Amino acid sequence: MADDERIENGLSGLDPFTDPFVAAVHATRMPMIITNPRLADNPIVFANDAFCRLTGYGRAEILGRNCRFLQGEATDPETRRLLHEAVEHAHPVEVDIRNYRKNGEPFWNRLLMAPVFDADKKLSYFFASQVDVTLERERLSGLERDNATLMAEVSARLRSQDERERELALALRAGGFGTWSFELQSRTLTASAECKRLFGREPEQPFTFEDRIAAVHREDRRRAIDNMIEAGTGGREHQEEYRIIWPDGSTRWISSRGQPFFDVDGRPIRVAGVSMDITSAKRAELKRQALVRLNDLFRDLDHSADISHAAAEILGQTLGVSRAGYGMVDRIQETIMIERDWNAVGVATIAGTLQFREHGTYIEDLKHGETVCVDDSRLDPRTADRSAVLEAINARAFINMPLHEQGGFVALIFVNNDTPRHWSKDDVAFVREVAERTRDAVERRRAEQELAELAASLERQVAERTAELLRAEDALRQSQKMEAVGQLTGGLAHDFNNLLTAIGGGLELIQLRLAQDRAGEIGRYMDAAQDAVKRAAALTHRLLAFSRRQTLDPRPTDANGLICGLEDLVRRTVGPAILVETRLATDLKSILVDPNQLENALLNLCINARDAMPDGGRIMIETQDHLIDEHAGRRRDMMPGNYICLSVSDTGTGMDAETISRAFEPFFTTKPIGSGTGLGLSMIYGFARQSGGDVRIHSTPGMGTTVAIYLPRDGQAVVADASPLPLSAAPRTDGGETVLVVDDEVAVRMLIIEALTDLGYDAIEAPDGPAAMELLAQGRDIDLLVTDVGLPGMNGRQLAEALRATRPGLKVLFITGYAENAVLNHGHLEAGMHVITKPFPMEALASRVKAIFFEPPLGPARYTRP
Repeated sequence: MADDERIENGLSGLDPFTDPFVAAVHATRMPMIITNPRLADNPIVFANDAFCRLTGYGRAEILGRNCRFLQGEATDPETRRLLHEAVEHAHPVEVDIRNYRKNGEPFWNRLLMAPVFDADKKLSYFFASQVDVTLERERLSGLERDNATLMAEVSARLRSQDERERELALALRAGGFGTWSFELQSRTLTASAECKRLFGREPEQPFTFEDRIAAVHREDRRRAIDNMIEAGTGGREHQEEYRIIWPDGSTRWISSRGQPFFDVDGRPIRVAGVSMDITSAKRAELKRQALVRLNDLFRDLDHSADISHAAAEILGQTLGVSRAGYGMVDRIQETIMIERDWNAVGVATIAGTLQFREHGTYIEDLKHGETVCVDDSRLDPRTADRSAVLEAINARAFINMPLHEQGGFVALIFVNNDTPRHWSKDDVAFVREVAERTRDAVERRRAEQELAELAASLERQVAERTAELLRAEDALRQSQKMEAVGQLTGGLAHDFNNLLTAIGGGLELIQLRLAQDRAGEIGRYMDAAQDAVKRAAALTHRLLAFSRRQTLDPRPTDANGLICGLEDLVRRTVGPAILVETRLATDLKSILVDPNQLENALLNLCINARDAMPDGGRIMIETQDHLIDEHAGRRRDMMPGNYICLSVSDTGTGMDAETISRAFEPFFTTKPIGSGTGLGLSMIYGFARQSGGDVRIHSTPGMGTTVAIYLPRDGQAVVADASPLPLSAAPRTDGGETVLVVDDEVAVRMLIIEALTDLGYDAIEAPDGPAAMELLAQGRDIDLLVTDVGLPGMNGRQLAEALRATRPGLKVLFITGYAENAVLNHGHLEAGMHVITKPFPMEALASRVKAIFFEPPLGPARYTRP
């Protein structure tokens, strides 16, 4: 019954005899009231007859009203404040207050008000006694006040103590707690009925301290018992978790907690506390930890035997059994092959092949996918006649759980125990969880191994196919280059033959005039030969640029000037049936690009335009400034900014949307077989993107095509190539530096040696890398290595690195006809390394050598033999 209702019923007279406190309140002559602070405005819920007589009001006029109705104009405001504060803060108060009876007569009322709290220490009600002290304000007031206060306090304490005892008893029963007390001097144990049940005993059975010791698991006994005794003697709290063995042999977990109690002299006399069964929680926690550990182990194991043994170990240790294992099953032969099992201390392994029928008839249940749980082999009909065999291998109780795959019984996971044991649903569920995870892990490892083997096979196949594709791509690229070169063959062969004629004829005439002792006439022949050499070099560079075999060299380039220089070549290439026009923007800024690659790209576009106009037409080459804003940049994957647009337009057949969408795909071509490789536009696209730009195609079938190359505007000044000076103007040296020249071409090596010697250098030579290494091994010191890149065997880069291994500061000048990127580390040269491209004037070589010696040293001044 709620406090409000009990107060209302009890104190209003409904139950005046069952509660001594209620009876006393009714019978006393002292005016008394009770107010309920849980209701609005703390109304009066009880008033005894004495209070009614004191105030002149009837009970019906009093109940439900706040005590303020007795106050009047003469009531002291400070007294009112004290009452209000006492109610607000729920503390006792004693005041003399001027009140008024129903007839208006004033009187002094000595009010004693005290709060009463429930078992939860929450405010339940206010108890107030009244004394008319108008005439004898002090007489008897103390006694009446004490009586009222004492009565309220006794009532509250009695009720609180009773409620606490009932709540404690309920909590102990509900929580499964068993109470106990251990007398330290007599070593006497007193245990409640619930405590005995925790240890598997009936309430009427005796349960001594020795019984408790014997019930604790032998591995936990010393820790659990000694802890309890030491807690008493040491005056500290006792708290421990340990395993106990029930009379039926089952294992359970107990948590005990107690504290010491002392005599009047402060000496500990006993330890008392509570115990509770935590078996379910402990087993659940152990199983959870076991599964976490199992997953961690599975991640680090690769072989199925290691995985199954790890699972067996987790099962055995967690369930506390004699043995656990995993085996592969031969359903036809009714055997199990156990590669490796886990065994407790003192238990022998059963690894090997076992016959199911030798251990009972439960094989039939396993074949049907049923888990076999045997608590005691002597009592189970499937194993009773084979119990001796099972007991001999420590398997009097066991769980055998079959694992099926594709409808077949393929494996078994098992746990054995040497004594009878009841297997709970949780035990079976835990074994099933481990079994499924183990099977998944084993199958996953098997699949991973098969996948790894397949991946290795695929990698080999991919490598082989990739090599084939690369060879085919190289062949296609070479085919395209040869096709493009073929377009130039007529004009280039004519020009090159003219140049060779000029060089050869000039040398013959020089030789003739020298034989005729007419050396004064050889100057014009030499000029003609050198001019032919320059023109031949220009043609060679153009072919190398076209075939993409030249060293990449981005530099500020005048797009208009490049197009003007390429115009004659384009006209010879496309033929007289096609009109070539240019429309070049004025005041065009420079672009930072490899001009040779740009020439290659424009020439390819012109050849494509020519092929799109088999009956002739017109090619327009244009340049213009172009601004890419942020919106266009996001759409076209380009950085916003200023670009130079170089476009090639034709009046040919044009392309449809599908062809445009695939135009930049490598090997895609619309030309007949043998007429194109499909690499031209893809190479142009790659060049433009690598240069920070883009390529766009605009075309309409039958209306022609425009291909526009957008390249970032650079704005740097374009520096024209300086004209070479004669060798006589080359800078000389006064230091006598030693230069090692390595080149497999005898004539080139001879010329370089002669030129450097004439300029004051100590020049030595070697035909290849090993010869150079041998020369230096004999004790020669050098200041500079001048080497051809394309040496046979050990190339120039390898020679330089070998020498720098013992001479880090050695300076190197590479000579190359086409500067292989692979040899030169894709164009990257280390400090102190330089490159010059054939053909070159001897003056240029001499100037380059002199400039290299002007550089600060990188290390030791000279090469020293190791």
